[in-house]
Amino acid sequence: MSPTPKRTVTVRAPGKINVFFRVGALQDDGYHDVASLYQAVSVFEEVTATPADDFSVQFTGPIDCSGLAVDGTNLAIAAAKALAERTGYPGGVALTILKRVPIAGGMGGGSADAAATLVACDELWGTGLGRSGLLPLAAELGADVPFALEGGTAVGTGRGDELSPALAKGAFHWVLALSDLGLSTPLVYGTLDQHRDVYADDLGPQPDLVKVDTAVLQAVRIGDADSLADAMHNDLQVAALKLAPELTELLELGESRGALAGIVSGSGPTIAFLVESPQAAAELRSVLGRRDIRALIATGPVPGARVLDAH
Repeated sequence: MSPTPKRTVTVRAPGKINVFFRVGALQDDGYHDVASLYQAVSVFEEVTATPADDFSVQFTGPIDCSGLAVDGTNLAIAAAKALAERTGYPGGVALTILKRVPIAGGMGGGSADAAATLVACDELWGTGLGRSGLLPLAAELGADVPFALEGGTAVGTGRGDELSPALAKGAFHWVLALSDLGLSTPLVYGTLDQHRDVYADDLGPQPDLVKVDTAVLQAVRIGDADSLADAMHNDLQVAALKLAPELTELLELGESRGALAGIVSGSGPTIAFLVESPQAAAELRSVLGRRDIRALIATGPVPGARVLDAH
């Protein structure tokens, strides 16, 4: 008799873009209060989980993953271990991650992996926490993990992990211009703090608490790309452009070739261009391609981590 094949569960979770990002003053604990409007977009990570005695992760897909950790510092392994610990599950899991979200691109790929791992292991192990039971674990793993679990469009406040869903209508079309730069999030925040110190007289004091502008919420609620283009904003953009001046040229190129608006997503260096239609997206992607700039076409909002296959 042949051995029973091992059960596997595959879950996909979306990358995100920050359509709006406001950063409050630097607090005594070294953190900032932030207010963000996240949109989950159709660039997905897929995590396949198979039962194992211990915990392991390997990567496949179109992205060079050679620099990624495969030990306990990997967020997906941390997620699996956290779930095992919380539920008393005695075994482990072998994870295979099909990566499509750019690494260190400000799009939350690692967080998507963690969210997908939580859902996959919950299903595989029969631990039965479900989405609502997984949310507190997700929040412990990182500010963007709960959003990758939930998807859609949401307002994130506090450190970005206090989520409330935002009403969104229709679909928005994006072209994501990728960069090989890789910007460190702490460095981008540090550069923003420095910039604010230097220009304190012009900028005035920063508020401790920040919120998402009404205009952005209104634009996604009515599904109007033109209003969203006017309302998009990212406080971190000034710092990202200072650290990587070539991104300024890229923003100007996209906006001069049909994008309604462009924005550095999160701490960068990915640039998200909002366009009017699928046709405009295809045209802008080919303009960027001719300049040897890798670009992805995406739509949003899309749902959060979902089981694709379990057998």
